[in-house]
Amino acid sequence: MSYSAEEIVNWATFGETRTVLGEAFVRVLGYFREDGIKSVGAIEQAMRERDSAKLVLPSHTLKGESWQFGAERLAALAEEIEVAARHYVEIRQGPEELVEKVVQLRPLFEATLTALEAEASPLVERRGQYGSRTFSQTQFGRL
Repeated sequence: MSYSAEEIVNWATFGETRTVLGEAFVRVLGYFREDGIKSVGAIEQAMRERDSAKLVLPSHTLKGESWQFGAERLAALAEEIEVAARHYVEIRQGPEELVEKVVQLRPLFEATLTALEAEASPLVERRGQYGSRTFSQTQFGRL
């Protein structure tokens, strides 16, 4: 499935986070990338092992970090996985019913990361208050 950046990222939240983090923003976005790759991998591994308990922590981590950057669709999917996994732990059931959601996770994470990193690029002019975006192609290579 293909996603547009507007479908998967709340750009107002993204902008607030960028403002709050200031110079640390790019570094923290890099942590999101690293942690997200690990979390998605751990979620997929937990599904292969049919271990509901092992789904909880990486889903929780991915959810929280996604909300921070305005990646609402990814955060919501991670939250669905986390909540269901917690329930399955309580009733001592395997997570087989989550297969479809877990399969959706990696492509959504990759699309989200692409959108966030594209917006964080120094070649992109900052979004206006109405969410429009333009690329600074005429400024490429100039200080």
